[in-house]
Amino acid sequence: MQALLDLLLYDWLNAEALCQRPRHKDHSRETFDAALDAAERLAREVFAPLNRTLDLEEPRLIDGKVVQPQGVRHALEAYAQLGLLSAGHDQNAGGLQMPYLIDLAANAYFSRASISLSAYAMLTYANANLVMAHGTRAQKQAFAHPMTTGRCFGTMCLSEPQAGSSLGDIATRATPDGAGHAQDPLGPRYRLRGSKMWISGGEHELGENILHLVLARSEDERGAVRPGVKGLSLFAVPRWLVDANGERTGERNDVKLIGLNHKLGYRGTVNTLLAFGAGEFPVRAPGGLNNRGAGAIGYRIGEHGQGLALMFHMMNEARLNVGMGAAMLGMAGYEASLRYARDRTQGRATGPGGKRSEGPQVPLVAHTDVRRMLLAQRAYAVGGLALCLYGARLVDEKHTGESDSAAEAATLLELLTPVAKSWPSQWCLEANSLAIQIHGGYGYTRDFPVEQFWRDNRLNMIHEGTHGIQALDLLGRKILGDGGVALQRWAACVEATIDRAHATAELAEAADALADRLAMLRVTVRRLQEEQDTARVLANAGPFLEAFGHLVLGWIWLDLSLCAGARPVKGVEDEQLRRGLRQTARYFFYHELPKVDAWLAPVSALDNTCAEMQDAWF
Repeated sequence: MQALLDLLLYDWLNAEALCQRPRHKDHSRETFDAALDAAERLAREVFAPLNRTLDLEEPRLIDGKVVQPQGVRHALEAYAQLGLLSAGHDQNAGGLQMPYLIDLAANAYFSRASISLSAYAMLTYANANLVMAHGTRAQKQAFAHPMTTGRCFGTMCLSEPQAGSSLGDIATRATPDGAGHAQDPLGPRYRLRGSKMWISGGEHELGENILHLVLARSEDERGAVRPGVKGLSLFAVPRWLVDANGERTGERNDVKLIGLNHKLGYRGTVNTLLAFGAGEFPVRAPGGLNNRGAGAIGYRIGEHGQGLALMFHMMNEARLNVGMGAAMLGMAGYEASLRYARDRTQGRATGPGGKRSEGPQVPLVAHTDVRRMLLAQRAYAVGGLALCLYGARLVDEKHTGESDSAAEAATLLELLTPVAKSWPSQWCLEANSLAIQIHGGYGYTRDFPVEQFWRDNRLNMIHEGTHGIQALDLLGRKILGDGGVALQRWAACVEATIDRAHATAELAEAADALADRLAMLRVTVRRLQEEQDTARVLANAGPFLEAFGHLVLGWIWLDLSLCAGARPVKGVEDEQLRRGLRQTARYFFYHELPKVDAWLAPVSALDNTCAEMQDAWF
């Protein structure tokens, strides 16, 4: 994988150019490679050996504490000591000012080694990033700094038992904590009451503390509460109350673990139902008396009513990470099934006239259908990896590029984030299914790892917004919501790649195929823009997401093909890598891109079959 990452980072995405930016001027390819090498080694030596153990020995609740296998805390401490929890932060905050592109690439190794173990780090990093971006100086010191140094872990608390994706129905209530609540040094102080469901990392003994970022319906100073998402604010709710330096005061906040959820995959990531303000722990307000049942103490981040907007900072970052995790699970399954296909002998070669030879059995990889399944896995996993790295490159451009390029990068990032989350989550799950198929009956057993990869990856279609939520976001907000501006900017990038490919005889046919589907997409979008019935327009958002996602990946594979042929070959291994990439792109254009036609057909026709289906007819 290292050679592939080198090609993607340096040949395709020109990561070295980021060293010319003032923020990253202390870095070079040498520092990037050192970080990547250290991450790969730690993932391979410490995270990977725990992966099967974490799947077999789920977190348990014993005497009120979550118990996990030995080695988990050590692995996460080693991760923190490597500096990965603070790598992207400012130097004056203890960070390395590492580009997000390199940061995400380094974390790809951990996702491949153990997705459930890496989830603790991903959530903590994203939590700290939100506080660093939107918190006050005091909140950064008390809440973010302990996370960037590995002393504290972070969560995001959105879903509730009655409100999953429907965040406007959140019922957890936040009430100002007394007359002096606004003068607390750590931010406006509130009391929270309610329950949160599906909270990954919600309770454990892996660090000194846990910081929950909680969406709650907040009362303003007059006691008024707005309905829907506009009434939500964001609160930092520590498991143990802290002082201005983030040190525990010794007083437990009123956050109670109600129970553990036992999942299909990601079994090593403790998943919880939490109650805030259940009265389990009496909390003393600063300068006040113990007040059992008053609620968990939370400190508002940002302004009243801005909770969802602020939480999207963490959610969008997590969506890129979920996409990357899905791609890496796809990659792990691909690598495992490739090894198996090369080692396992089965059947005999087909000779002239379609007759089976009388020779010895041949490896599975010699069979054309097995190669088809391997090519599909490679197309999905490498494509998903490239897509997420491209998204990370857009993040860097948005933050450090010149004004025009930064604005364009921000627009493209908004458009492509739903795809970067959903496409790898769906198609790398299919890659894992194909990995099981190549293993045959052995693939269904725990003697081989591919069944676990599939189970782990199945959760990613739900993590950070379901497939349907991403589809509505893409079509309703990102494409139709801005009048098609973002789509046109992305289409211009695609057309530039098509023009370059037309100059190469080998890629001209693929360029034509992509151009034809881009034209189909434009016709479909114009048809949707003309329709006044919004419900009918969005009725087929799911197929639209499928079509758009495959178009995006067609563009990426065409661009990768150009990249693979643009540089002098550096040796046998490099030549094989580049030939493999171009052959995989060829597979994508013959086997995958034509699916766009079928997906766009009901969208363009404004088919209403699903909406018109009545409950009784099921």
